[in-house]
Amino acid sequence: MTLDNRYALGPEDVKTFDTARLRKEFLIGQLMIPGQVKGAYSHYDRMISLGIVPEAYAIQLPAFEDFTKQDYFLSRREIGIINTGGKGSIIADGQEYEMANKDCLYIGKGVKEVSFKSADASQPARYFACSAPAHQSYPIAKASKSEANPLEMGSPVTSNERTIYQYIHLKGIQSCQLVMGFTELKKGSVWNSFPPHTHDRRMEVYFYFDLPENQKVCHIMGQPEETRHIFMSNEEAVISPNWSMHCGAGTTNYSFIWAMAGENMEFTDMDPVTMDVIK
Repeated sequence: MTLDNRYALGPEDVKTFDTARLRKEFLIGQLMIPGQVKGAYSHYDRMISLGIVPEAYAIQLPAFEDFTKQDYFLSRREIGIINTGGKGSIIADGQEYEMANKDCLYIGKGVKEVSFKSADASQPARYFACSAPAHQSYPIAKASKSEANPLEMGSPVTSNERTIYQYIHLKGIQSCQLVMGFTELKKGSVWNSFPPHTHDRRMEVYFYFDLPENQKVCHIMGQPEETRHIFMSNEEAVISPNWSMHCGAGTTNYSFIWAMAGENMEFTDMDPVTMDVIK
């Protein structure tokens, strides 16, 4: 069980980073390790991102007392979880929820015991989870891909045809501040979140998956007039500060989970970045 500590950084600092420093501060690599819980605690809106891969035995969600200073993880937090692997289940205070591929489960503040299971250890579930501080408790809620709110975006002409599946949002699963879902790019499309945007009211985390072996996504971040990039592999996550644009282009199509936390939960609350300012 490992949780890295990632401090918040301003745009003037990031301008001076080389590739190694940029990756150290923002990339959360090799998240999905069999039998382990791995992740990062970001000081941007106190978001915690986790990869959890149970095999023959269930994995209990640790309290991570060094960070939370609480007896159990969800004492003052909420969490959203999406399964990107084989069939499994999540047990929350004794209630078990079956989790197929791309199913989402939200667990609110106050749930004391959470554990993760795989139905078949040879094809384990692979859970990506994001947790944010919570001020009140909302009910546990589960949704499958067919129950998500789909948004069709982009075009084959601009290589960004994609479907956005909203799970935790104002008109879907209710939360205190967490907003979460995933995006699938169509075959022949490689650009995500393009044209890009920023949203100073909240930070965001991207988790790239369904990316074939030996393929890459070039994740672009930074201020629109001072961009930086991080090349990413399958099942890696990246922290996007509230001042940063966030988009990417892959060597093939792929999927990614997005999760946000901050002041505003409006999905459409974003500041578009026009092509003339991107550098």
